[in-house]
Amino acid sequence: MPVGVPQQSRESDEVGLFGPDSVTWQLHADPVMWVAGVRALYLQALHPRAVRAVVQNSDFRKDPWGRLIRTADFVGVTTYGTRTDAERAGARVRRIHNALRAVDPVTEQTYRIDEPELLRWIHCAEVGSYLSVARRAGFPFTDELADLYLAEQRRSAELVGLAADEVPGSSGEMKRYFTQIRPELAMSDEAGSVFDFLRRPPVPFVLVLGREMLWRQVAELAYAALPPWAKELYGYRGLPSAVAGPGLKGLRRVVGAATPVIRMVYPSPHIRGAMERLGPEVEPSAARLPRVGAVTQATVAESANK
Repeated sequence: MPVGVPQQSRESDEVGLFGPDSVTWQLHADPVMWVAGVRALYLQALHPRAVRAVVQNSDFRKDPWGRLIRTADFVGVTTYGTRTDAERAGARVRRIHNALRAVDPVTEQTYRIDEPELLRWIHCAEVGSYLSVARRAGFPFTDELADLYLAEQRRSAELVGLAADEVPGSSGEMKRYFTQIRPELAMSDEAGSVFDFLRRPPVPFVLVLGREMLWRQVAELAYAALPPWAKELYGYRGLPSAVAGPGLKGLRRVVGAATPVIRMVYPSPHIRGAMERLGPEVEPSAARLPRVGAVTQATVAESANK
């Protein structure tokens, strides 16, 4: 241990932002999170100012896979990395966002892409999708665990520049947020670009068949899991919403059965690093979810401010 670093502080840093006893630790390793991430992208694209900021300030059209990989890496680092790793990742994101601007093509006004309302939308669309997809896929969420997860995710919001109380900390608050934001959402050319990419992303010719047989099914399932009002904005019916639950449960069972082999052959560097630091017993599993009967407001608040 480095000289001058108290043992307690070192242990706290190694445990990370959430720790192996959190809801976040278990959920973010679940196999349906990839579907949830795609749903989040569909949803995020329906905020015209937010999606315009992404398209104008990134190589999304030229390197869309790169953006997806970077987002997944950020979630992995902030979930399973040390607290120092998570804070460095957050600082890097804040630094990048602070320098970027977008232009409204109608008003020609320039705006910051790190405006609190835009950051809040990205956060809520993401964690709301994680929660919604996981519950429909059969992840063993109680209402109390769902609230605890959203309270924990306030720490993620702080990493990108928001205050903890600026984002929903319970399912009720999240539901109210989406009700309030809906008048600001709309279909746009940029949303159409994201929609087209998610349904048919560019791949080398030899992978075209795989894209049509595998990825297309994931994209359709993620779209089916969207709320009805989001589908109305896109104007594409897709699979019936009733298909989403059984489809997600089936996918989770199949991929979940293969997860031990997948982790052995293609281990997540973030999960592997956490297990090397803290021991193999911290491997993420729904069986390790916190045992809670009723999470009081005080408990949720304490978790959010940990």
